[in-house]
Amino acid sequence: MAVARYPGRMSRSDPRLYLEVPDVTFSEGLELPLPAGQAHYLGNVMRQGPGDAVRVFNARDGEWAATIQTLRKDRGTIVFGTMERPPQATEGVELLFAPLKRDATELVIRMGTELGVTCFRPVITERTNTHRLNLERLALIASEAAEQCERLDIPEILPLESLKTVLSTWPDDKPLFAALERRPGEDGPMKAAALLIGPEGGFSDAEVALLQRHSAVHALTLGPLVLRAETAVCAGLARLALRRGA
Repeated sequence: MAVARYPGRMSRSDPRLYLEVPDVTFSEGLELPLPAGQAHYLGNVMRQGPGDAVRVFNARDGEWAATIQTLRKDRGTIVFGTMERPPQATEGVELLFAPLKRDATELVIRMGTELGVTCFRPVITERTNTHRLNLERLALIASEAAEQCERLDIPEILPLESLKTVLSTWPDDKPLFAALERRPGEDGPMKAAALLIGPEGGFSDAEVALLQRHSAVHALTLGPLVLRAETAVCAGLARLALRRGA
């Protein structure tokens, strides 16, 4: 068995793994088995081995320096060193979006995670073309994006709901900014709680009227050009980040 060596400070090149074990709190000297997928990733993709440093994190325990203790095929163990970052929630917004084709939806999840989305809420609109989502795969993409961008928490991904249903229970005091094409946006210091991006082809007239009647909804302009839905997600999140001074 390899002898663990604890790194003094983590390197940005060290592999970073999301790991959360129910009823187990991270602590120095703790030894934990790796899930099969992560053991395979470390050994076969990252070419790591016993004695190599990794970083392990979750929202509850923060981020820890750790060392690979054993690694073989799809099995392995790590030993924890010191805490490097305490728990910290990402300060961002919820993202309501109409599902797109598979690759575009996965891109939305990846980019949204990197841009600080705290919760993804896919909504069905009149022009939504996709009504089925693989939530397990999307959760994996969000986890991988969090590992890459160095955030500590993984955004939640909720099941599909109709836009009408979501709006019917949306609190009046929770600002929701909607990207409405060819309509003036609102300026001012108000901080958004959520962003709504429509489907390919945009919202229907009835949906625009429904949004405009809701007291929590505020129009957000993304410029004079008509953007693809996945591009609008990036532009909208960046615009709201600037509004809140992020």
